Amino acid sequence: MRSRTIGRLLTTSLLWLLCIVVAEAQLDVNTNPQVPEYIYARRMEHLNELSPINLEYNTSVRAYIDVYLERRRDHLSNILGRAELYFPIFEEYLSRYNLPQELKYLAVIESALDPKAKSKSGAMGLWQFLYNAGLMMGLQVSSYEDERCDVRKSTDAACRYLAYLFRNLGDWQLALAAYNGGLGQVQKAIERAGEKKTFWELSEYMTPEMRSYVPAFIAVNYVMAYYSKHNIAPARPDFTIDDVDTVYVNMSLSFEQIERATGVSRKVLQQLNPQYIKDFIPYDDTPKRLTLPRDNVSRYIRNEKQLHPDLAPDLLGYFGYYDIVTDTITHVVQPGEYLHRVAMNYNTTAENIMLWNSMTTKDIRIGQQLTIYHDREVVPYFFVVEEKISQ
Repeated sequence: MRSRTIGRLLTTSLLWLLCIVVAEAQLDVNTNPQVPEYIYARRMEHLNELSPINLEYNTSVRAYIDVYLERRRDHLSNILGRAELYFPIFEEYLSRYNLPQELKYLAVIESALDPKAKSKSGAMGLWQFLYNAGLMMGLQVSSYEDERCDVRKSTDAACRYLAYLFRNLGDWQLALAAYNGGLGQVQKAIERAGEKKTFWELSEYMTPEMRSYVPAFIAVNYVMAYYSKHNIAPARPDFTIDDVDTVYVNMSLSFEQIERATGVSRKVLQQLNPQYIKDFIPYDDTPKRLTLPRDNVSRYIRNEKQLHPDLAPDLLGYFGYYDIVTDTITHVVQPGEYLHRVAMNYNTTAENIMLWNSMTTKDIRIGQQLTIYHDREVVPYFFVVEEKISQ
């Protein structure tokens, strides 16, 4: 009898203890639990084993981990939510160019996964291209469209640029530093450092921003992998990749017209199509991508004929480009050169060089002469040919 009483008391005590643990866990859901240092090191060691990029753990990395887990918890939660839409796109392009998947975290540092992010220096988009750097990578900017904010085009450009940096430097940490500060700055640091080769050895010869960039990148790898261990949950995203689909537009359209045809609000159109900077899709003989909620795509297709320019209710006109050519030069292809590299050297695009030289492929050969239009200015124009049509 006595043993039964003791057993009931022990059971009751255990239940109370369990309730206390659960209550404390609920109270601590918005706080970062205390984790021993060796756990951080062990987790980073595991991530390092899975990546071709060196992901060392040190005090500099830990400092940036703490920034996200202590002071920017809500910020990280929002980033995790937005990742549901953007990471699958990043992963697709990184795979296409055979690049490490971890490079998707670069956009977290650059823009916090905001395709309309703009820096003080004027860099734009998820991957934060400056105007001239964007042009070098084939991203066009006009009065109506900024391809630096185009999710797919800017991601493709970022992948090509990262591949180019790695080919020049042969080390991913140095390539990351060059993405932040420029290839020339890293090459100068290598020259000044003599026999030193690694990022950590070279960092003292780099700018403060470049020195902090790699530790921040490594820290983001940690927090994106282990956020749940620190009581952080992703914010509910407005859209995931499965919620959206793409159609191609073969006419000039305003967002107001699309809103009436699809029922998609202008705010959502702006969110899903950040490259169109004036709520207007220009047409220049190239189909334009329009991203819509998947459930509204069929409605757009059904009403597409009603959006023909002859019937457009708000704004009718023509959009195009003309060129101002100031000079031409002849480039002789050197060993090791490829078309994109030539294009980057002349601040133009591979597509332009192909057009100027009547090329059907991007293949070039040593000794081949390429005509380059130097200082070519591409000017957008738009003019209205008819006023609003009454309904």
